[in-house]
Amino acid sequence: MLLEAVYHRPKQNWSYAYDFETIHIRLKTKRDDMDKVQVLAVDKWDFNGTKIVTDMVKFASNELFDFWEAAVRPPFKRLAYAFILQSGNLCTYMNERGFTPEMPVSAAALFEFPYINPIDVFTPPAWVKDAVFYQIFPERFANGDPSNDPEGVEPWGGKPTRTNFFGGDLQGVINNLDHLEELGVNAIYFNPVFEATTNHKYDTQDYLKVDPNFGDNETLKRLVQECHKRGIRVLLDAVFNHCGATFPPYLDVKSNGAASRYADWFHVREFPLEVRDGIPTYETFSFEPIMPKLNTEHPEVKEYLLNVARYWIEEIGIDGWRLDVADEVDHAFWRDFRKVVKSANPEAYILGEIWHDSMMWLQGDQFDAVMNYPFTDAVLDFFTNRGTLDGARFANAIGSILSSYPQQVNEAAFNLLGSHDTPRLLTICGDDKQRMRLATLFLFTFIGTPCVYYGDEFGINGEMDPDCRKCMEWDESKQDRELFEHYRSIIRLRREHEVLRNGEFRFLHAEKNDKRLAYERFNDASHFIIAANADEVTNTLEIILPQGTWTEAFTGSTIESDGDKTSLKLLPFSYQVFQRTL
Repeated sequence: MLLEAVYHRPKQNWSYAYDFETIHIRLKTKRDDMDKVQVLAVDKWDFNGTKIVTDMVKFASNELFDFWEAAVRPPFKRLAYAFILQSGNLCTYMNERGFTPEMPVSAAALFEFPYINPIDVFTPPAWVKDAVFYQIFPERFANGDPSNDPEGVEPWGGKPTRTNFFGGDLQGVINNLDHLEELGVNAIYFNPVFEATTNHKYDTQDYLKVDPNFGDNETLKRLVQECHKRGIRVLLDAVFNHCGATFPPYLDVKSNGAASRYADWFHVREFPLEVRDGIPTYETFSFEPIMPKLNTEHPEVKEYLLNVARYWIEEIGIDGWRLDVADEVDHAFWRDFRKVVKSANPEAYILGEIWHDSMMWLQGDQFDAVMNYPFTDAVLDFFTNRGTLDGARFANAIGSILSSYPQQVNEAAFNLLGSHDTPRLLTICGDDKQRMRLATLFLFTFIGTPCVYYGDEFGINGEMDPDCRKCMEWDESKQDRELFEHYRSIIRLRREHEVLRNGEFRFLHAEKNDKRLAYERFNDASHFIIAANADEVTNTLEIILPQGTWTEAFTGSTIESDGDKTSLKLLPFSYQVFQRTL
């Protein structure tokens, strides 16, 4: 046993209340070092009368470690616990003070989960686990009302630049809700819709006004109502880290300097506000002078932005917020933000844009989820022509992601394969739609909430911004209808089978120097096994299908298994999805 590698701490992703009655306990050990791990759980006030030993399950692994988990339901909502570690003939016990060869005889030195206080239980909105999101960049989705086109608008479908406009608006979205309904999505994430000068609208001028080129507040309200009639939720982009250079308080500071009543609304290093040698004299998003950073610690700024957050939920009826550059805003602001948003709508979804480890924001007091870019990178590095991962390293990456957060966080994670900030999925796949199908298969059969970037379903490609922000393709003769049917069928499969949204996940085959993959999703009522070949040659894969009749989800072919190994033939960049109903 390498005891130096063993790790646990109470709280965060290691010991947390999954619901009002269940505590999940986790432990990290050196990979392949332990044969068996158990958790000894007791009520701290009744050691002998409540003692239960529960086997832990190895739910994930990465290159160096195994991650074990057990679900414990304490009879009195409080828990004291220790771990029993076994490797060959060796056995040791781990409590809060370290390792000991003796079984604990009291709760004195044990780890504790003091009490499941209901207010502390992190419960993301239940609807999010059942959601399939669709991201819309409003200026490029559809032009439904030419009367509000910006000056100098270009013909639809032209080459995008960082400064040009094509006239996309909210009426265009309303006119095309049938498409989203046919695709099967039931939630929309909109890039910013508030008044701003750019085509991307991340330089907010008025936080309480829809950009006139998109419509007006009533147009957005009508859009939200039409979405809700179809069972589609609406998420807006909140740009609270920074505003735009036409935001009236910023203009006041620019004119009046330190004498402005808004001077403390911003982080000013030196007056006047100007750019010197490419660096603004005030703090900004990146070094972008048209995006001055707001001082969210200032009481007036906080009050203003929190009123904005409340307004669009109460007056327009949106279902949540995506928070731009969320990791650069102070935690105290986000804690107050959550209280305001959840008081306006307890089921609102709060999604932060953070590209790295996000545990500090995901403890129930700030966000419900973050954009899961580590997942994005892992999937693209295995399935696409970036090709940097084999099966083993891909499984390690996924294992690290799953072990980094509590289960309810993983279930509500916003999983994406492309966005307005990345190259298009098809482009990353080298315009190979078979690779694209493989990547999206994993997206829609994995834990978390999947998102489709507008136009991916029709085969739109594009490099980084601005090329990834092309106009939506509405000419049916130029749409890839086969790819659309792939998206529609895989979305339908996910929405029809709860196990693909809420079931357990395990890898069955993920090996070194191997581009074959097999994994399962299962619960008490259903069982899926998915095999994929991310290789350019035909391969066979032997896996054990538990006894029963297995039906391939897309072809309807069946396999009668006696519980022994089954050999599957996998063509290049192909997959098979088998289901057994229990």
